[in-house]
Amino acid sequence: MIALSLPGSALETLEWSWEQWRPAFDALRAAPLSADTADAWLADWTRLDELLSETYARLSLATNCDTTDAAAEARFNAFLSGVYPQAMAADQELKDRLLASGLEPAGFAVPLRNLRAEAELFREANLPLETEERRLGNEYNRLIGAQTISWGGHELTIPQTAPLLQNPDRATREAVWRLAAARQLADREAINQIWRQLLALRLQIAANAGEPDYRAYAWRLRKRFDYTPDDCLRFHEAIEAAAVPAAARVYARRAARLGLDRLRPWDTDAQPPDAAPLRPFADGAELAARTEAVMGRVDETFGAYLATMRREALLDLDNRKGKAPGGFCTSFPVARRPFIFMNAVGLPTDIRVLLHEAGHAFHVFESLHLPYHQQRDVSVEFAEVASMAMELLAAPYLRRADGGFYDEAGYARARVEHLEGILLFWPYMAVVDGFQHWAYTHPADADDPAACDAAWDKLWARFMGAIDWSGLEAERATGWHRKQHIYRYPFYYVEYGLAQLGAVQVWRAALANQQAAVQAYRRALALGGTVTLPELYAAAGARFAFDTATMQAAVELIETTIDGFSGA
Repeated sequence: MIALSLPGSALETLEWSWEQWRPAFDALRAAPLSADTADAWLADWTRLDELLSETYARLSLATNCDTTDAAAEARFNAFLSGVYPQAMAADQELKDRLLASGLEPAGFAVPLRNLRAEAELFREANLPLETEERRLGNEYNRLIGAQTISWGGHELTIPQTAPLLQNPDRATREAVWRLAAARQLADREAINQIWRQLLALRLQIAANAGEPDYRAYAWRLRKRFDYTPDDCLRFHEAIEAAAVPAAARVYARRAARLGLDRLRPWDTDAQPPDAAPLRPFADGAELAARTEAVMGRVDETFGAYLATMRREALLDLDNRKGKAPGGFCTSFPVARRPFIFMNAVGLPTDIRVLLHEAGHAFHVFESLHLPYHQQRDVSVEFAEVASMAMELLAAPYLRRADGGFYDEAGYARARVEHLEGILLFWPYMAVVDGFQHWAYTHPADADDPAACDAAWDKLWARFMGAIDWSGLEAERATGWHRKQHIYRYPFYYVEYGLAQLGAVQVWRAALANQQAAVQAYRRALALGGTVTLPELYAAAGARFAFDTATMQAAVELIETTIDGFSGA
């Protein structure tokens, strides 16, 4: 074992300089690498990567937990500029060394394929550009996190308005929606400016790497070996054929329940006057406790995992002012733990978010047995199967009688809302993914925010035309401002749509045999990133697919199940 000579205070201070990291990389560069030493060398590399990754994760998490914390932001930015680029360049030398050795360790076929792609794409000139890209992403987060409205004498973040948009009183919903929309539009020019800077950076990054456009670069960066951009466009067509009509039926049912001819944007989540909005939990503590009970019903091990996370304060669930938007699961590989971040405000959707992120967390736990960090690098397309399938696997246990959240009537409503949400998600996903395909293959046009508005609007009409936005053209056209993936995680969205189709297939298997389906799911998670994407799907009992027939079968299962709850 190589002595890495890393300061013991690393994860306590999180303020290392590059000079403190450099000796560890130098030691690995100088260490012998052969068939006899490969295991030890890879183990040392893994230890170093774990330290670096956990430092990054903790510093980044601090800026998300409090976007107003100037000290946390300064520390993260100092790490991004003073350590991260140098570490990535040094890490690339280690990748090059392993590839040059010709060694092929057991269980390393897929990681080696990924490493070769990274080596071919890596350019040291891109490191400062990537740092600036992350900084702009944080700037976008800061803008969004600061957006609030005044309502009823209280200052509310935009996520905190969500319960009000379920209010049976339509005038209340409209007033709240318009206030929130006006506040979001107030940042229109600032977000446009961030977008133009991000676009220029990404085009330069792709050019530096010798790629014809950023889409081609992103495809290789995201290691998409098992499908093509044309497959995504075919997937959009499948959604248009099967999911868009189903989504229109969902919206028509909701309009009928509200006594409306057509839904406006402030009506999409509303409850009828005779149905009080579901408020299944009071705060994050109750959300965590009840979710732990639900997980124990799915699988004892899953319940134990969530108990560990509660006990070790690895959950930040409640929304608050200054907190970054969204939800995610990150990991602390040195501590060998995941961490879940989200913005709960007491809605059924918050339960699904926690179930979703718990699926990611369980993926971390289940793949920890793999010895090398490269083997734990899971394709996002399957990582999202882990999360979305967990939403469906846990769904049967959400009743209060099972330790969950709902009485029988509330359970039926929550299940219908979840399943309808899947049908509504696929068309929206196609808009987000389609916008990015357009933007990065039409970069000259995409540099004009007005052209971006028009492109988004065209896609919205194609996939989301069932909602009436008349008189709200600016609000509709700037919808791309409100999807953080476009700014922070370019081309990271189709994975959700593909994974949702995989998750529905896992659910179909669970309807036949829940225990066998959960066992297959766990076996697939334990594979980490050691096999290809189609093999991961197959291990979980699904097929990696883009075609209309598979989409239609999933839609039919969902609609049949919804019909079974028709008395809700």
